[in-house]
Amino acid sequence: MKKNLLHLPQPKVNIMDSLFAEMLLDKALLDFQKEKLQQKIDQSLREKNKSEFLRLTEELIKLS
Repeated sequence: MKKNLLHLPQPKVNIMDSLFAEMLLDKALLDFQKEKLQQKIDQSLREKNKSEFLRLTEELIKLS
């Protein structure tokens, strides 16, 4: 016997849970981007690349 999936009850989505999940993902992405930028800034310092350092720090400031 074939079940008709269209007639199954759909789970209710809690809007607050969805917003919380979205905020959590946004924060995780932002933290990841900042960490990558900080690593690149450290690399530019090791290489004594002033122009790259200034560009990356500007980018980090915009993210903050």
